[in-house]
Amino acid sequence: MARHLAPSSGSLHRLLASRHYPPSSQAPPPRPLLLPKPLSAAMQLQRRGRRGVVIAAAAASPPSPSSPRTEVAEGPAWGKVSAVLFDMDGVLCNSEEPSRQAGVDVFAEMGVEVTVDDFVPFMGTGEANFLGGVARVKGVKDFNPEIAKKRFFEIYLDKYAKPNSGIGFPGALELIMECKNAGLKVAVASSADRIKVDANLAAAGLPVSLFDAIVSADAFENLKPAPDIFLSASKNLGVDTSECIVIEDALAGVQAAKAAEMRCIAVTTTLEEDALQQGSPSLIRKNIGDVSINDIFYGGSNARHNDGAESSENSSSIGNASPESLNGATNAGLSGTKSSPISKTEGLLGSRREILRYGSLGVAVSCLFVAARNWKAMQFASPKGLLNFFVGGNSSIFVNNEGDSLSSRAQQIKKYLADFEFGGSATYAPEFPRKLDWLNTAPLQFGRDLKGRVVLLDFWTYCCINCMHVLPDLEFVEKKYKDKPFTVVGVHSAKFDNEKDLDAIRNAVLRYKITHPVVNDGDMYLWRELGVNSWPTFVLIGPNGKVLAQISGEGHRKDLDDVVGAALEFYEDKKLLRNDPLPLALEKDKDSRLLTSPLKFPGKLALDVENNRVFISDSNHNRIVVTNLEGQFICQVGSSEEGLLDGPFDAALFNRPQGLSYNSKKNILYVADTENHALREINFVDETVRTLAGNGTKGSDYKGGGQGTDQVLNSPWDVCYDPSQETVYIAMAGQHQIWKHNIRDGVTNVLSGDGYERNLNGSSAFRTSFAQPSGISLAPELQELIVADSESSSIRAVNLKTGGSRLLAGGDPVFPENLFRFGDYDGTGSDVLLQHPLGVVYASDNQVYVADSYNHKIKRLDPVTRKVTTVAGTGRAGYKDGPGLSAQVSLYLEVKFCLSYTSVDLC
Repeated sequence: MARHLAPSSGSLHRLLASRHYPPSSQAPPPRPLLLPKPLSAAMQLQRRGRRGVVIAAAAASPPSPSSPRTEVAEGPAWGKVSAVLFDMDGVLCNSEEPSRQAGVDVFAEMGVEVTVDDFVPFMGTGEANFLGGVARVKGVKDFNPEIAKKRFFEIYLDKYAKPNSGIGFPGALELIMECKNAGLKVAVASSADRIKVDANLAAAGLPVSLFDAIVSADAFENLKPAPDIFLSASKNLGVDTSECIVIEDALAGVQAAKAAEMRCIAVTTTLEEDALQQGSPSLIRKNIGDVSINDIFYGGSNARHNDGAESSENSSSIGNASPESLNGATNAGLSGTKSSPISKTEGLLGSRREILRYGSLGVAVSCLFVAARNWKAMQFASPKGLLNFFVGGNSSIFVNNEGDSLSSRAQQIKKYLADFEFGGSATYAPEFPRKLDWLNTAPLQFGRDLKGRVVLLDFWTYCCINCMHVLPDLEFVEKKYKDKPFTVVGVHSAKFDNEKDLDAIRNAVLRYKITHPVVNDGDMYLWRELGVNSWPTFVLIGPNGKVLAQISGEGHRKDLDDVVGAALEFYEDKKLLRNDPLPLALEKDKDSRLLTSPLKFPGKLALDVENNRVFISDSNHNRIVVTNLEGQFICQVGSSEEGLLDGPFDAALFNRPQGLSYNSKKNILYVADTENHALREINFVDETVRTLAGNGTKGSDYKGGGQGTDQVLNSPWDVCYDPSQETVYIAMAGQHQIWKHNIRDGVTNVLSGDGYERNLNGSSAFRTSFAQPSGISLAPELQELIVADSESSSIRAVNLKTGGSRLLAGGDPVFPENLFRFGDYDGTGSDVLLQHPLGVVYASDNQVYVADSYNHKIKRLDPVTRKVTTVAGTGRAGYKDGPGLSAQVSLYLEVKFCLSYTSVDLC
């Protein structure tokens, strides 16, 4: 079913954006780019404080006498500034020395002795020139720059650029945030290849999502000192070259900035000032921490530092007030109201006007309470979205009459398109804002790249099981019309805060093998402008930019196929199509680590402590990997090909398996074979794989009761074996229920949940609702099953006898349909805030351990007191070993206790 932001009647909400709908003039406009006014240091800090950014005090302090400060242009003569282009090596990242050392290692493997100083003349010119220049000087014969560059990256990434290894220059992040908060666009413009850019930024702790554009050497023949990279960055940002400031450390970079007719601030982290002066930079500073926002806006002038300065008394405001002071003010206001109460007698004897007044006040307070409880969900609403939801529209284009032939259906659609095109009141799709990040392609525009193409927008968010279900449908239409002027564009519109991160979206694109363009619409601009109200939603755009149709939910493969096919034929007859190639650059081709990693997006794990074994669902390799507890490989189950096939270990086929549970008595492993919609059994005695339930097709049976493979399943995500009952419990994420499979008779049926996607606790199975349950663990002492209900961000407990449930922590206990109450807060019961938990384990200490996945933490939950405490993770994605609260892991999917239950295995 479609994931709506408001409860629906259960039927799929089908909409048609046609001439019946006016353009969405009420939808909020994109956030404007504000040019900064001259502000005092105090006012700058005040404004940044309101945005939650902490700026080092040194940024507003006068420079130290030891810092070189060569002034060239001052004040108004400096001119307008709209963007800052940062070089990477030597400016943002202290990576020049590690790069030179990696170069030394490359030549050492060739038997050629070089020093780090040999590379200095070639810095800032790209890796091929960086290595090739030294090879020419040293007279290396048969030198292959591409092979050398490949080996350079392998050494550099393995030894010198591990994530969050601290190679960022102090002050880099602060200056970037100052620029962004002042309304400037920021970009990385580097002569390094993209693989190194991404690795260095990760090593420096600078998220890619900070930047409005990243331009690397991969796409350019002429590198610095040629201006091409800077010119491309200027174009991508949509900013004139005269309004760009470059920050560089290499002479080649300074010269490239001058050739691009851009102002340049040089830093002496790599070369001395005298060497940099050869390129005539506008300013010279010691390092990026010595570059101030004043340097960027005014060329180093101090003339405006004190304009508009305020005393500390006058500069205080709610914007920088503490939460305590705000709470105090609020409570004071309430106390003032209570100082003159209305007595019950006065209320009873009041006039009709007073009754209406207080009745209206009660309604208003109730509305405010509902809004406060659902404020995150309301952020996704728009006037046009509400209109589409409640009113709907003419959905005749999607009516599929069973008796109609394919040609008759096509004629109906073409007639609709003809009436639509010449009706004179069509809605045009909003243009993609230039600030948005793109994956699998360079930025696209309807008025440029997509003009003359039929475009299908897929509004999705990567946590959504329904969005996963429609990916095969999109792949089908993409393959069918691959030689036609037809393009699918994924519009990622995040539900959870973690999902707005570009790297997280990139991982989702890789995990789901998405090869069409994807845009990160983190501010929901396109969502609101087009009146979208659920995931997934498809919007069809014509070759002239008109919005042709809109449909929500899953199960629309035939609808999409028919409409796209008829639209291509219709517009081809009108001579409105063109089939120019799109600038695709697939993410799967950009990260060499995907090819070398032994695992690919592993999902969950299980333990066999007695035999020293760990079972890992290596999801994107379509196999189960078995190792010992030290991580040494033992064997694999499955051929790694995608499919559904029983048989011996080396021939069996899986399709992105997830949950695992081990039966130690029979030496059998149970597998949630998620995209095969099946429950599988791995028998380690005779080394065979067998299907217990499901047949490879996605089911829609909400009760079950079938035997063996006759019983269809729907995206089983986790499994848990109960030896006392010889039962395998199944977290059926695809239809929001908990199921059970009886090992003895092979019958599979529902245990709990009515199939509606919501957070409802009830006394029986069909008075209970879940929202994409993704992790389960047996609590035998409590006779309960612990459930990580991911979309409601809650932990629940299911009574194994009645099928009813109770809340342990998180979620919204008041409004079951509110699936937007999430965050990161330890506490008790419903006061707790989690963010899309995906794994749970009930341990021998009678505590529940939770993989709070999108908060990148492990939390401990006492099922009796319902108190939650963080035991591992900082809340920031990363890869860092150490004590619990200082360790970093990205997106915990599973937790399992092993050995004497004193250590935790994570996946």
